Amino acid sequence: MTRYVFGRLAALVPLLLGVSFIAFTLIKLAPGDPIEAMLGLEADQHSIDVLRQKYGLDQPFIVQYGLWLVQLLHGNLGRSIQTGGEVTHAIGEALLPSAQLAVAALLVSLLIAIPAGIMSATRPNSRTDLAVTFAALCGLSLPSFWLGIILIFLFSVAIPVLPSSGRVAFMQDPFAAFSHLILPAITLGTALAAATMRMTRAAMLEVLSQDYVRTARAKGLSGRSVIYKHALRNALLPIVTVIGVQMGHVLGGVVVTETVFAWPGIGKLTVDAIFARDYPLVLGCVLTTAFIFVLINLLTDLAYTALDPRVSYR
Repeated sequence: MTRYVFGRLAALVPLLLGVSFIAFTLIKLAPGDPIEAMLGLEADQHSIDVLRQKYGLDQPFIVQYGLWLVQLLHGNLGRSIQTGGEVTHAIGEALLPSAQLAVAALLVSLLIAIPAGIMSATRPNSRTDLAVTFAALCGLSLPSFWLGIILIFLFSVAIPVLPSSGRVAFMQDPFAAFSHLILPAITLGTALAAATMRMTRAAMLEVLSQDYVRTARAKGLSGRSVIYKHALRNALLPIVTVIGVQMGHVLGGVVVTETVFAWPGIGKLTVDAIFARDYPLVLGCVLTTAFIFVLINLLTDLAYTALDPRVSYR
């Protein structure tokens, strides 16, 4: 197990290097100049040249990338071109809101998906099954931005009971913080629930057809005991896989949801940095997102051993 974990962590180095190089190349290929965007159209050429030299933007591409890697090896992601602040500090401030939204959306997803998936699998080809399948199809098909706008219109405009955007810290005002979290969590959790619901239904259908489930029923165990103690536990591996991928995606920053609700997470931070041509901040956000994805996938793999003793990593 230890060797496996260290091997996966060691594989992070070439992966993050590749991701950073691709991101660095794509940023340089994008039109626009970050210095001109920062100073405005009326800036004189001397001021532009001075700032380009200050941030190393007058150097060749490979030199700029090398200087950035040297900073990264010292634990420094550089400074934002727009604000002048530390990139590490900006990302650190954005991670907590993203984590709060991720946990809330995951709870919404699980509260919807697991019961609905079990209900659908235990009543195959029934009206309940068709209704759940149709709901999952709608959840996968509806764009997040559309659902978010509809929720804002319903609960912030037509019936003004919830705020439409922004975030409040829990330590500052717990009630206001919770009310600001509801709409983005439902928007994101609905999309996550659709995929989890489909996987739960498929995994449960496969497990419920196994011989040991029929044996458990023949022994006189209650239906609830058969479903939750025998079938669901053995169907958890693919469900956990889907949840792990979704959690990495959410923690890495869901751009659309955070942008619609002006939620100050890492997704919105990335979008703002791209529009501002803030190269160091974009690279920091991309690198952080890639690291979160790989870390969540590793934790998901390790969770397999707790769910199924037959799974081992040597």
